[in-house]
Amino acid sequence: MTAIPNVTLNNGVVMPQLGFGVFQVPDEETTAAVASALEAGYRSIDTAAIYGNERGVGKALAASGLPREDLFITTKLWNDDQGKDKALAAFDASLDKLGLDYVDLYLIHWPAPARDLYVETYGVLEKILASGRARAVGVSNFRVPDLRRLQQHTGVTPAVNQIELHPALQQHELRAFHAEHGIATEAWSPLAQGAVLQDGPIVEIAGSHGVSPAQVVVRWHLQSGTIVIPKSVTPERIRQNLDVFGFELSDTEMTAVAGLDRGLRTGPNPDTLN
Repeated sequence: MTAIPNVTLNNGVVMPQLGFGVFQVPDEETTAAVASALEAGYRSIDTAAIYGNERGVGKALAASGLPREDLFITTKLWNDDQGKDKALAAFDASLDKLGLDYVDLYLIHWPAPARDLYVETYGVLEKILASGRARAVGVSNFRVPDLRRLQQHTGVTPAVNQIELHPALQQHELRAFHAEHGIATEAWSPLAQGAVLQDGPIVEIAGSHGVSPAQVVVRWHLQSGTIVIPKSVTPERIRQNLDVFGFELSDTEMTAVAGLDRGLRTGPNPDTLN
């Protein structure tokens, strides 16, 4: 099995740097997709309450026969469940659907600024962390001001901020803040939903290494120090996205990919999604 590198989070928890995402995978297809990922060698699975496929993930985990301690499972709290009165019940529901006693990482999915509940909600995550039912807690799609506010009003620095990140949206300011404060950067939509796979430099680099453009982008994430969770439902592509350890991008190639930043979002803007 491919040896996936690990990232040590700020509380000492070890997380695989390359995982498998199930965004937009219907629940009835999720079990087979996660089973294929686990068979290929992935051990980190990323889901969320709003994806509606936590049960499908749980079925694949149970059927895999893999020891729980070999798995790293992430799920996320949806916006409607923010606030101290709802967040704990939502977490319990996610655990139940996953069929687990604990998750490895629990995230607030969006800051939802108009609701103004994320500080209160993060306090619930701190209690979940203290209870041992999450090994690490963090956030997703948070901006620098949101992170600063958490620093001022809470006691546990987020272990992870999962953000849209790919060659066309490189989020330099946010990543620099993460690095300064010990927050791991995790990329969702790491391939820009395919939007960067025909960019000339990526196609050229892929040709020179005899790999696919998607493999080049995953490799770029890994060499940038980012945690990355590509998604696919095709077994061949699931395996291919993991097969990125037989080549390395040169400094010149990393610079060429870095030159593709153009502020392109493929998903919602954290400023306005509530």
